[in-house]
Amino acid sequence: MKSKKKPQMKRRKHTRKLNRPIDFRPRNLLILTLAGVVNAIGVALFLNPVQLYDSGISGTAMLLGQLTPDWLPLSFFLILLNTPLFLYGLKRQGLLFTLYSLYTVGIYSLTAWLITDVLPIQTDIASPLAGRDLLLCALFGGMISGVGSGLAVRGGGAMDGIEVLAVLFARRLGITVGAFVMAYNLVLYTLCGCILSSWILPLYSIVTYMAGLKTVDFIVEGIDREKCAMIVTERPDEICAALSRAFECGTTRVAASGGFSNRPKTIVYFVVNRFQINKMKNLVNRLDPMAFITISEVADVFKANRSAELAQPAQKGEINE
Repeated sequence: MKSKKKPQMKRRKHTRKLNRPIDFRPRNLLILTLAGVVNAIGVALFLNPVQLYDSGISGTAMLLGQLTPDWLPLSFFLILLNTPLFLYGLKRQGLLFTLYSLYTVGIYSLTAWLITDVLPIQTDIASPLAGRDLLLCALFGGMISGVGSGLAVRGGGAMDGIEVLAVLFARRLGITVGAFVMAYNLVLYTLCGCILSSWILPLYSIVTYMAGLKTVDFIVEGIDREKCAMIVTERPDEICAALSRAFECGTTRVAASGGFSNRPKTIVYFVVNRFQINKMKNLVNRLDPMAFITISEVADVFKANRSAELAQPAQKGEINE
């Protein structure tokens, strides 16, 4: 008998994110350049001159810059602390995110160095724009640096390595990413207060952190968020047709059934802005007084290519629109 040789199976490793082609976009590079410049303006012109502290690794670099000799500038610590963190998160975050982030930190560090050491701008004693007013420096410094951080997220990168640490370790500690960043900042500001033997600057730094946090939300998610309405009704045809006519946009229908009555129902998914909520509720109530409506915020709205969607036939089980 002939011995049957089992065919040798070539083991192919799954292609990792790091080996995939990079989706490089010049527009993102422009956004990241602007993000680094704007963030450096907020830190170098408002926060650092009055010894207020930014959040995350940026705040840690500012503290180290104040405790070390003058020949070790803020830009040096920004690169020294952020680069290992972004490289450490390379496998998890992907090559493109890491390159974008390192580029942004490089622009941030370069601009901060130009402002503090090259350009004829006096930043040693007070802010050249807000003087020694700690509240103005905290608010404007936090908002301007928040704009830079938000633009960095919009461009596909990050401004601070603390975000990488949060993604990598927050789940292991059983907390959220936001809670990890907040805990880090509280430890940082407490350490600053102990080292300086004064709590005035750390407390104002918390104002800076809150102003920057809200500004990042505005830049990333938009000031005026859309509203998502989920309408549970037994008259979906009339409601969908009326909504499409009134707002000139499509709706999405999902088949459902009543949990108690077990009667067939339909969930109509619809996105409106805050000025259209009352008009939508009145329209639905007129057509189906028994309809149940829930409204929630939508962080972002992305419209896919409709031509590609319409070119493919709908399959069974898909959501009909």
